[in-house]
Amino acid sequence: MFKMRTVHDPQTGKKKETTRRGFNSKGEAELAARQLANEIDMGKGFNNNPITFSEFAIKWLDIYEKERGVKPGTIRIRKHEIKNLNKYFENIRMVDITWNMYQEALHNLEKVFAHQTIDGIHRTGRMIFKKAIQLEVIKKDPTEYAYVVKKKKTVEDLENKNDLPKYMEKEELATFLKTAYKHGLYLDYPIFLTLAYTGLRVGELCALKASDLQKKGGVSLLSITKTYYNPKNNIKQFEIVTPKTESSIRKIDLDDMVVQVLNGLIEGNEKIKKEYQKEYFNQDYLFVNTNAYPGYPIYPKIIEQRMKRLLSLADLNESLSPHSLRHTHTSLLAEAGVSIERIMNRLGHSDDKTTKNVYLHTTEEIQKRDSEKFGSLMKNVLHFD
Repeated sequence: MFKMRTVHDPQTGKKKETTRRGFNSKGEAELAARQLANEIDMGKGFNNNPITFSEFAIKWLDIYEKERGVKPGTIRIRKHEIKNLNKYFENIRMVDITWNMYQEALHNLEKVFAHQTIDGIHRTGRMIFKKAIQLEVIKKDPTEYAYVVKKKKTVEDLENKNDLPKYMEKEELATFLKTAYKHGLYLDYPIFLTLAYTGLRVGELCALKASDLQKKGGVSLLSITKTYYNPKNNIKQFEIVTPKTESSIRKIDLDDMVVQVLNGLIEGNEKIKKEYQKEYFNQDYLFVNTNAYPGYPIYPKIIEQRMKRLLSLADLNESLSPHSLRHTHTSLLAEAGVSIERIMNRLGHSDDKTTKNVYLHTTEEIQKRDSEKFGSLMKNVLHFD
């Protein structure tokens, strides 16, 4: 007889051993053991494991959430990526998925999705099969040498490349805020003034509470410690989660005009609270609904719709979004001479390529104007007559 350790039991996670008996000699048993070991090395020794890709993906997602403590938004993305992989592997056993099958799936996905989306799907696939290796559900990782084809850039691609996101110039921002003040619906002006003057993410704004408006040494600050999550845009079914990154937890100093508007909003909320009394969702939120669900925080989709309306009224670019105000804030801080380090601290970024690109573009334009001013100044005194 011989015994050989083979796999983890997918149900219990405990080691399993294979025992085979009835050989006529020690040599015969050793030969059979070597053959089984070779089969295991070739990925053939686990064919008794019935778990399919979709079944294991569910188990992996549960482990992934517990191990990493990821946010609901990340889980939602992973589920979507698993859904795309399920199109090819849903009912196929994990032990039967080969490199060729996985690579072919990536090539097929490349015909449908953008490169960045394929990267995300492949990243999830790698994590799933790596965990299957760790749990000894499979022996060979079919994703190990798999790749996503990189699109070759043409000269036209390089010439037309524009890494800059959409944002407003200061004159456009002034027009937009005036329009919000004069023609905005209730909350429009406070929302867009706050976004423009702080660079907050929309989710961070929706999660703000009155207690987040603070004062320290005569300086008014806005404390950012949370963000709003509501993928279904259901007013009552929302979550308040931790910010996007550790660096997103920050305090922002506020302009007096913003402080005045936010204090006015707090006073207004107190009046609404008294009007609705027990119907009011009394959780101290700053930007709240005032009609069917009084006191519940306003959600990002509403802000997007309201911004589109105001952009149309102001005759500005309607493809701008609330996030464009974050880029606008970056650009105007750079124009005001604020360093990139201080801007990124204010925005809650440890590192961000887009923010850096906006900053560099703005400072290059300023430097160009400085050069023109110098040249104009010298023209008055430099003569070669």
